[in-house]
Amino acid sequence: MYNYTCLNPIAGVGLNLFSDDYSKVEDIKDADAALVRSAAMHDMELGDNVLAVARAGAGVNNIPLDKCAEKGIVVFNTPGANANGVKELVIAGMLYASRDIVGGIDWCLANQSDENIAKVAEKQKKNFAGTEISGKKLGVIGLGAIGVLVANAAEHLGMEVYGYDPYISVNAAWNLSGKVKHISNVEDIYKECDFITIHVPLLDSTKKMISADAIAMMKPTAIILNFARDLLVDEEAVVDALAAGKIKKYVSDFPNTTTVGAKGCIVTPHLGASTAESEDNCAIMAVREIRDYLENGNIVHSVNFPDCSMGGCSAAGRIGILHKNVKGMIGQITTILGSDDVNVSDLMNKGKGEYAYSLLDVDSPVSDATADKIKAIDGVLRVRIIK
Repeated sequence: MYNYTCLNPIAGVGLNLFSDDYSKVEDIKDADAALVRSAAMHDMELGDNVLAVARAGAGVNNIPLDKCAEKGIVVFNTPGANANGVKELVIAGMLYASRDIVGGIDWCLANQSDENIAKVAEKQKKNFAGTEISGKKLGVIGLGAIGVLVANAAEHLGMEVYGYDPYISVNAAWNLSGKVKHISNVEDIYKECDFITIHVPLLDSTKKMISADAIAMMKPTAIILNFARDLLVDEEAVVDALAAGKIKKYVSDFPNTTTVGAKGCIVTPHLGASTAESEDNCAIMAVREIRDYLENGNIVHSVNFPDCSMGGCSAAGRIGILHKNVKGMIGQITTILGSDDVNVSDLMNKGKGEYAYSLLDVDSPVSDATADKIKAIDGVLRVRIIK
């Protein structure tokens, strides 16, 4: 039996796996695994018994990934679990940027005490007129779980959709509508599209990807949508371009002092995944990832170790080894097992950067003494006897 804790309450999760007192973040010292939403973990003391942390969401900026890796703690996230919620808000963003819905609502509230509001509204509505999105060109940068859903939904709404992703996965390609035009040069999206939405991870290579140079290529009627990460866009350049009339609107889900209140900016308070369905999906997916790792040793959707899954174990035993991604490691492990008369019936080894994971099914149980010998190998971070 494993001890789980939750470092933030997750709405709607009916699984009996979490500490009742969410305020006691020190509980992680005694937990085997933790489910996290937004708790900042960088300054937390992680006990040696902690095996896994799962983030109920895609972003993991609140988790010290390298620190966890060095302690042999596998960190999971839940890519795609909140994709539909974000997709729907992106579509809404296109609608309220192309038609001044927000301005119209504000006008109604400001004139709510006017007994002739209905009559006056007929004269005022021309001030909030806009354009339809059907027939317009949408550029989707990043065709992952969210980008594919956005592209497909926009195509169904009658838009001409262009997709850019040099690293598109096979699964994403299968799910992408055949009517979406694949673009090999992102500059074509900047130059041609009426709407541009970005859905890529925040990396050193993607920081401020929507740059001043990119904005300079866009139409004066272009609308930029950012529901991924604020740092993907050079927002100072966006605000300058809006003030100069070089683009039409910027829709962001990340409020900050640069964009809130700036001309042409429509900003929401990080609502992309704020639906009951998204929170449930993320929490349930995170719990399943943790459970599969603790009970079967399988790693799926880790951000600091490679994915490595051998399904359920039907052999006499299974052992999981987290280690540095260095040559000769498998030979040292199997030599120790062989010298202790343990036969390996199946083996999977995967590497990810400087870290690696080896999962081995064996024909006889592995003793603690044998596990200790493997732990003593230089570069081994953690050894788990799973079965």
